[in-house]
Amino acid sequence: MRAVTPITADHGPGTFQGKSTLQGASTFPGPAALQGPAALQGAPARQGPTTLPGRHLGGSRPRQEPAAPGTSRPALPVPLRPADPAAEVRAVARSTVQAAMEVLAGIRPIHQLARRLDPRCLAALQHRAALIRRELNRTGNPALARLHRNSAVRSVRVCEVADGVYEASAVVVDDVRARAVALRLEQSKQVWRVTELVIG
Repeated sequence: MRAVTPITADHGPGTFQGKSTLQGASTFPGPAALQGPAALQGAPARQGPTTLPGRHLGGSRPRQEPAAPGTSRPALPVPLRPADPAAEVRAVARSTVQAAMEVLAGIRPIHQLARRLDPRCLAALQHRAALIRRELNRTGNPALARLHRNSAVRSVRVCEVADGVYEASAVVVDDVRARAVALRLEQSKQVWRVTELVIG
């Protein structure tokens, strides 16, 4: 960069007197002046950039080093059971009873309960539904036609009798009468299945 000839000017009283140069010299205060009182009192200046604890400058997470020999990592948390398993069982029992009554009324196919009832309960429910249809066709009794129609589950109670085993009772009302239903539910592979079903 080409040096510029200094310009010296004499000024009268009350005016600033000095020289101006563009030879690359900086008129800004040096580092010591910017470091505050600690620097003026002889405190050592910080070296290098400061990084807050727990922060990473890069976009990726730091690489996790393998555990040293003879040590083990903390075990993964064990999945917790539902906060209220009885509520889940109650909901399963209610929907199962409602579906079973609709099978007896002839408005729901039996195969829709194949995954909810065990084979023995499924066969018993299918047999009862067939008997109702046969008697209705033989007699034409209008009372049989209304039997199990518009069924509604009014209440359900559950009780745990063993680990993963519940017994439940329900009250069902249809166009003809109110009836009680009892069932037993057992958990297998995280799925509740009905192993006993008695419809009054």
